[in-house]
Amino acid sequence: MRLDVSGPVRLPPACPGLRIGLYGGSFNPAHLGHRHVSRVALRRLGLDRVWWMVTPGNPLKDRADLASLAARVAAAQAIAAHPRIAVTAFESRIGARYTRQSLRYLKERHPAVRFVWIMGADSLATFHRWAGFREIAETMPIAIIDRPGFTLKSLTARAAQTLGRWRVDESDAGLIADLTPPAWVFLHGPRSHLSSTALRAKG
Repeated sequence: MRLDVSGPVRLPPACPGLRIGLYGGSFNPAHLGHRHVSRVALRRLGLDRVWWMVTPGNPLKDRADLASLAARVAAAQAIAAHPRIAVTAFESRIGARYTRQSLRYLKERHPAVRFVWIMGADSLATFHRWAGFREIAETMPIAIIDRPGFTLKSLTARAAQTLGRWRVDESDAGLIADLTPPAWVFLHGPRSHLSSTALRAKG
């Protein structure tokens, strides 16, 4: 599927050589768990920045209770509150439906930036259902942040097994941004129990 990009697309500042983590999701709503993941990634992966990519909507999730994109971006900016975390909704501007399209676009736009795709362990558990998950793994290195209840489930999931030979030891996590994909690392450590689903349920 081709992207329909018409007119300028604003992205957070970037320059050659920067190590930038990309953290995508609906952020419906954004919460301190997202900030926790980002701070872990900044520290453990040696990143310069993390971009929160607020998606128009997840093809694998029900959009019935999805807040407006503008509302989710505003809330994400309020929660992020960190000089090295930027919030962007560029995917809606370029007409991307799938993560692989967005990552390919960023690589083409900033070929000299060292991007790393960041996911929670819960996402790794269903990664095999994503459109072109192998293409995503071949586009840029991936960092998986542990989530409560998914440590074992995610590492025995189909995607983890398929990509197993390219897993990097956790002790080398700081090198992941410099590696040629496919390459991925699983980061253990303090975990956040917060989830957008639970927060929406509380109303």
